[in-house]
Amino acid sequence: MKLLCVFIAFLLSFFIGQSIVLKLYMFSYRRRLFDPVDGRKTHEGHIPRLGGMAFLPTQCCIFILVVVVLRHFNVIYVDYLLLSQFLLLILGLGLLFITGLVDDLVGIYYKWKFAAQFVAALLLPISGLWINNLDGLLGITVIPDWIGVIMTIFIIVFIINAFNFIDGLDGLCSGLTILACTVLGTLFFRHESWLPVIFSFITVGALAPFFYYNVYGQTKRKRRIFMGDTGSMTLGLTVAFLMIRYTAGDSSDPNPNGNILIAFSVVLVPLLDVVRVVCIRLLKRKPIFLPDKHHIHHYLVSMGISRRKALYIILLIAFGYIVFNMCFVRFVLNNNNIVLLIDLILWFGGLWLFGKVRHPQPENTAQELLIESGQP
Repeated sequence: MKLLCVFIAFLLSFFIGQSIVLKLYMFSYRRRLFDPVDGRKTHEGHIPRLGGMAFLPTQCCIFILVVVVLRHFNVIYVDYLLLSQFLLLILGLGLLFITGLVDDLVGIYYKWKFAAQFVAALLLPISGLWINNLDGLLGITVIPDWIGVIMTIFIIVFIINAFNFIDGLDGLCSGLTILACTVLGTLFFRHESWLPVIFSFITVGALAPFFYYNVYGQTKRKRRIFMGDTGSMTLGLTVAFLMIRYTAGDSSDPNPNGNILIAFSVVLVPLLDVVRVVCIRLLKRKPIFLPDKHHIHHYLVSMGISRRKALYIILLIAFGYIVFNMCFVRFVLNNNNIVLLIDLILWFGGLWLFGKVRHPQPENTAQELLIESGQP
């Protein structure tokens, strides 16, 4: 019965998400709300960038409806502490939704986006959810609450920006989110934590129609759309919440060790990519928010790989990290530090090889810097 309800919730979110995306097409073309074409963009033609508006309404409405119905018929037990965490999550998503929408429509300075991200991240510790155990990473296990709160806020803001930064290839941000929510939803299902299961698969259902139109839609037929900051920031917070919720463990988990590394495996690719890109920008004494062509998808495209194949390769790499870490943490090495070290060696070793064969990319212009910083 519970599985059937999860499946119904997925279908509802899929069809409602598709309906909203189609409505956004018509609205965007009527109002001519298109993603601007400039020197740092790779697309051509008029493409709407309000696709992210479809995510939050679908997530919230279906989640609330399903939880109320299941609770009314006593199908699931609702932990009110967990429910309060979801309520503050929805509040944070709403804040990022409004901020991203304003940025997509008229543009705002990044400091205001950063402030909204900080407030949204702060809501999770206020709800009682933060990282309190590193499972032996760097030899650290239990950490004081105040350190855990600060670390949690930093990690959430970092993940939100990682998803925002990596949204430069059709289907990449939404594809990584679908992969992350599918994996985390399955892990929550294993421990019968039903609220996160429902929310995870509702998110997958809401994203599936957008992923199709974003990757396979045709510009000439007016069936292609971008998510904008409205989508990338809310998806970043969604995945961050589910990850941290999973690291909190569950009383039914017979082996909670390794939960933190397994949870972070779902975002390892965007996190490591952003760390490397930011380091490159700092070494070149450039602003860290200046767009460039040093992301992994730029490396792959510069090797002559098509953008769609580059998407599949990155998603396969992300899936490989998830499977590798799950297997090695729980069944082979049972050591978070060694597994993390192998992850880093594979990542930076692979990028070193990419750097040997890729073609040089042009640097950014002063005009692009003004565009990214939000200056007129």
